[in-house]
This record gives sequence, structure tokens and C-alpha cells, in this order.
Amino acid sequence: MTVRSRRHARIVNDGNSPLTNEWWLPLRPRSARRARAYLRVLADVWRLQDEVTETAVLILSELTANACVHARVPRGRYVRTRCLLFAGRLRIEVADANDSMPEPRVAGPDDEGGRGLALVAALADDWGTYPRPYGIGKVVWFELKVASSHPSTEAPFLERSVT
Repeated sequence: MTVRSRRHARIVNDGNSPLTNEWWLPLRPRSARRARAYLRVLADVWRLQDEVTETAVLILSELTANACVHARVPRGRYVRTRCLLFAGRLRIEVADANDSMPEPRVAGPDDEGGRGLALVAALADDWGTYPRPYGIGKVVWFELKVASSHPSTEAPFLERSVT
């Protein structure tokens, strides 16, 4: 099911992968704010713990902002966010059409930027990058553990999806 809003965001749930949700946002600075809002709603539906939600929102905001600021691609390209909840883990992927892989760097005390990936590394249980399939762009992903009492820890995949 695909839903288009008036603001060109596209939310996709393929219905084939339990507890999977995906959305596309334009490469604009306000997209980080929209991504945070979408994730908060999704976390509520998936009944994630507040600590996991707040950490995921912070990291997602950083990765979405990075994609919007650093992806030097033609107009009309989008940032794709994909969220998966499985086997006691929340995995979030942010994809853009820029082929350059992000490189962590050491920011000086007076630098205004350069701390984002250090933040991701400090807060995420795991994270990484890989080239997008078919050779266009990259994906930056992170994972967070959910509490052992969450239903996603009972089976590799839950048998329901979110629309």
C-alpha cells in the first residue's frame, strides 16, 4: 500500500515483510523533521520503549540530515528510510543516490560539523554502510536492541505489518 501526502512524502509498507515500513522524502532540510515524526508514530504502533525510540529518532535525524546536506545529486532525488523490527532489534536504513560513503572524522573544538557519525557510533548497537543495489547510491544503517520483553524477541519475524 502506498500513500502520498500533499507534501510528496511516500510511505510504503510492502505487506510481505512483517514489521517493515518505508518512506521516501525529498532531499530538503525539513525532511529530517518529517522523518522524526514518521518514526515516532511508527514506534508507537510497534510499542517500542521510550529510550529506544528517542535514540532511534536522534540517529535517524542525523543520518537524514547528512543525506540531505551531503548528497550532491540532481534535483528530484529522494532519501529512503526503511525500518525493520526483528529478533529483538530495530534496524533503520537511510539511502540516498550519492555514491560517496560517509567517512567518520575527528572534529576540532571549533568545528561546527563532523560529529554526526561519532554520535551514531556512540549510540547505536551496530551501524555501517553498503552500496545500494544496482549501483546507484548508498545505504547507511544502524541497529538498536529492544528490551527482551518486546514481542519481537520471541521469533525471528513477527507475523504482522504496519500500514
